[in-house]
Amino acid sequence: MSRPIKCRKVCHYPQTILFTPMDSSTDKEPIILTVDEYETLRLIDKEGYGQEKCAAFMQIARTTVQRIYESARKKVADCIVDGCPLRIEGGDFWLCNGQSTNCGYDGCYKQAYYEQYKIEKGDHIMRIAVTYENGEIFQHFGHTEQFKIYDVEDGRIISTEVVDTNGSGHGALAGVLTALNADVLICGGIGGGAQAALAAANIKLYGGVSGNADEAAAAFAAGNLDFNPDVRCNHHQEHHGEGHTCGEHGCGEHHCGDHD
Repeated sequence: MSRPIKCRKVCHYPQTILFTPMDSSTDKEPIILTVDEYETLRLIDKEGYGQEKCAAFMQIARTTVQRIYESARKKVADCIVDGCPLRIEGGDFWLCNGQSTNCGYDGCYKQAYYEQYKIEKGDHIMRIAVTYENGEIFQHFGHTEQFKIYDVEDGRIISTEVVDTNGSGHGALAGVLTALNADVLICGGIGGGAQAALAAANIKLYGGVSGNADEAAAAFAAGNLDFNPDVRCNHHQEHHGEGHTCGEHGCGEHHCGDHD
């Protein structure tokens, strides 16, 4: 019997999840790069970390990092040489919220910041986060500078608070929302990578909403918010295939074991 796989910590969910050759004239199947493979490439090739440091950040063994990294490099090489599309999805991972030991993403919040803005939530409270700017719903999720937080109980809003994102963007924002104990996100445009990151963090998305933030939160609390379930952000070239579910291991349905 094979050993259970230990989930790999990922500190930055990819914002772009599909790469397609510009001159591709064939319907080649995309090569799948898992999110944990992507993270090893980010840490080792982009950030310049050695395998030992990468292993510490991802909270797995160095030999596991070596195996994941070699697989990732081979897939990228196959895409470049053979002209195949590359899609990033799935894998055995958990999304860092910036509070864990050895956080590997400089844009993540630090513990002191979390403690400063920590908002307690009761057992029967639903917490709504809305992308926020000057009273309106901010329309580009990846550039959100503030969230307005609404706590809802028995169909009514009982408290609100505006929280800065402290410069976090794109893949780190799902971790911000996780740290704030958000159950729901209301926003305007949002890319496919960010949507997958929210799914991995078990945060329900209501996108394609515009107008006054308070009115949208009140409409959600009353059960009559008008939103677009097929929202996409026009600023990102990201695509999920029809019926795609973000990978069976990356969206909260997979339970990893205690081993690498």
